[in-house]
Parts: sequence; structure tokens; C-alpha cells
Amino acid sequence: MIGNLELVSLEEAAAVVGKTPHNIRDYIQRGRIAKYNTHGERIVRARNGELRVSLSEIRVFLSLIEQGNEKHHHAGLNSELGFHNVPEYQRTKHVHRLHPYLGKFIPQLVEWFLSRYFKAGDVILDPFMGSGTTLVQSNEQDMHSIGIDISPFNCLIARVKTEKYDVGKARSEILEVEKRVTNFSRHLTEPQNAPLPLFPEDKMEELKAGLLAECDSDYLKTWFAPRTLLEMLYYRRLIPHYSYQDLLRVVLSRAVRSSRLVPHYDLATPKSPLPVGERYWCRKHNRDCVPIDNCLVKIHAYSGDTARRIAEFDRLRSDRLAIVLQGDSRTMGLNAALSTSSIAGRSIDGIFTSPPYVGQIDYHDQHIYAYELFGFLRKDELEIGPKKRGKSKQAQQEYVEGIAAAFRHILPLVKPDGKIFVVANDRFQLYPDIARRSGMMIVEEFHRAVTKRTEQGDDPYQETIFFMMKEI
Repeated sequence: MIGNLELVSLEEAAAVVGKTPHNIRDYIQRGRIAKYNTHGERIVRARNGELRVSLSEIRVFLSLIEQGNEKHHHAGLNSELGFHNVPEYQRTKHVHRLHPYLGKFIPQLVEWFLSRYFKAGDVILDPFMGSGTTLVQSNEQDMHSIGIDISPFNCLIARVKTEKYDVGKARSEILEVEKRVTNFSRHLTEPQNAPLPLFPEDKMEELKAGLLAECDSDYLKTWFAPRTLLEMLYYRRLIPHYSYQDLLRVVLSRAVRSSRLVPHYDLATPKSPLPVGERYWCRKHNRDCVPIDNCLVKIHAYSGDTARRIAEFDRLRSDRLAIVLQGDSRTMGLNAALSTSSIAGRSIDGIFTSPPYVGQIDYHDQHIYAYELFGFLRKDELEIGPKKRGKSKQAQQEYVEGIAAAFRHILPLVKPDGKIFVVANDRFQLYPDIARRSGMMIVEEFHRAVTKRTEQGDDPYQETIFFMMKEI
């Protein structure tokens, strides 16, 4: 056994896994497992008697066949980093599922690298923070973390995930707001004699008119049913009366996202709203459905879920810092931003990040409902590699320059021996150039199959984790 490869001959492998040598050769020919020599080195052609295969690779492949996921396994992919056997509830454990986010990597990937290359008390930076997965896992693993993102809404999600709560108070506020909206919804559907606490207008029609007057968004008026719109506007009006306002905004945003007039199977990137009450064939439920006409159902679903998740993370979290900075990693004055923190003046021990993929996602548009509902200032013009700019050679070049500029700006704050991990689907082979332009060298590459990516389907998808260090 070399490392964790468990190298054996074809005949030995066949005997162990209950297959024939012909089966094992077939796996090699189809690129499902690799060829090795007796020293554990990957080879293309073996000398007589020297061909070896990895039992661990074969076992992973056969396990995936049983699960129907063998399409994700190819020779050269790190079998551990596929996390094929991690169930959904662990992939989305505690606060990682407080709000959907396209392109989010699973926490187990961050956990794997942090546990092997860093230690408690280290400072980890994510210059393309997204929804804060790296920050949450760094905290859980007793490390300080800093996250930078241009999107105000991304920063809201990350702050809410990493904030230290009075769990009992947070739960009480979430459920009280839910109860108030439930009462309001009853007033919408059935006449009630009792006035609504906080907003005791004499007539329900006056309250509805006041809420609609507060909505100046054509998007909200178009993409939501009339009852849905009133319920979410009422929830929004309640928020300033509570302490954990950002937490309530995330609960509401999650409910609003799921309450649009769109097919149930197309929440991630809907193209246009459906008419209220229009029936359609739903691929998700395999039957006729109608778009949701209220927000209350999702508020119910996500209120208790959110309270449970923050309580679960509270039992696991450390007292290490998780600092969220809204801004551009190409220009952020990091020293000034950290000057009042307990890690001011410390060098960064390492980076773990997943930059945007070129031409893949418009990061502000995926949360347009939240920007319209809360009035966050959009920073679309600062996105690197947005979908709207495409994947042309020019778009790729702009992407390379943008990512490299960010790394050049932050690398002086990283220790000379700091370890930098960049997760990327580098189909255009841009990262060797990015590394060179940034003043980094690629030390190692880890290749993994991506399965069950949030709302991205289950088609085969591969990405690379580049292990880099600063050029000396």
C-alpha cells in the first residue's frame, strides 16, 4: 500500500472486489480508474508485470455504480473530495442552508483543506466570500476568518450566518413575527373584528393601501401574487420593531424567493412570471401545479428551520472572529478595515476561496428580489466574469485581469509561507496565467467530481482546487 492507493495487480483487484480481470481492464480503458507502476506513479503504459491499480479507486467507482452516480467518476479525480456519500442534510448542515446561493461549495470541502493545512487560531481570508461558507467553517474549526464581497446582500447572508446570537431571543423574535404575519393574513382572507397590534389602522383597506404605497418596485408587483405581495410587505414593516433585524431579513428573503410566480422546478433562474392561478406541468412534483399565491406558507416553513439552524451552529461555533467586509478585493484597504479588531496587524495564514466562474452567474441578479425588497445598493459593474458578459476570449481576458488584480492586492498581507487554495472550474485553463500574473506558483492540483451542487442539477461536473503559494 502506497499512501491510500492500496496498489495491487489486476488479478488481485479482481479477487478482492469480486470482478474479473477483464472487468478491471474495462474500467481502465473507460478512464474510470488510473494505471500505476509499482512505485505508485501514474503511467500511460506499463512494462510487463508492473501494471498496478488502486483498490480504493475501484471501491469508490463500484460504490458510485450502486448509487447510480458512476458518471461522476473518472481517473485522476480525488475520490475523497467527491464527498459522494455525504447525505444532503450534512451538505447543508446548520447555518449553511439559511439562504440559497448559486455556485456555493459544500462545507465538507472547506473542512477537508482547513483541517489538513491550517491550525487553530490561524487567520483565513476569503476574498470572494459569496455567502460565507469559508467563514462559517473557519469559525467551527477554531480559526479566525475574513471575508470580502462586493455584493451587499452576500455580506448580509454571511453576517447573519456567523453572528453570535442570544438563541432564545432570536427564536422568540422569529416566531413572533411569523405569528403577526399569520394574523395579518387572516385579516386578508377573512374579516376580523380585532385590530392588528403595532399597526391598528381603523380599516384593513387603509393598511393594505399603506403597504402598497411603500412598494415602488415594478419587479415586486409583477413577480408576486397580490396576497403574497401584501404579506411580504407587512413582514418588512415589522422588522424595525425587533433586535435581530438582519436575521429577519434573511428569513423573509428566503421565503420571498420561494414565493414568486414561477414553476416550482425553476426557482434558481426563472425567465418570466406566470399568471396567477395558471396550471402547468411540474417536473418537480410530476403533476399539474399552480404557482404559489401567498408568502405565509414559506414563512412558516423557514421560520422554525432558521431558529433550529442557528441554535445548532451555536453549539458548534468557537469564539474566533468572522469579519465580513463589503467591498472590492482589488481595492479593499484591509489593514484599515481590521484596525480595531483583535487580529489587527496579524499576517494572513492562508486563503481558501472560490472566485466567480467566467460567464456562469450574474451574482446580483440571482437575488434581485432581495435588492428590490430591501433597497440594497447594487454593484453589478464590479462583478468579475458575470454571465451577461459571456465567455468570449475578451471576457476571459477581462476575467484573468480581474482575478489577478485581486490576488496581487491582497497577497502582501499573506505570510511568505501562506497556503492559498482556489476552487475553480478551469475549463478555459486560465489559472496558470492568473497565478503568474498574481505572483504565485501552483504547488499542486486536486481534481474532484462535483455532485449535488445546489440547484445546479446532477450532470457530471468537475472542478480543480489549486494549491498555490507566493513566489519567493
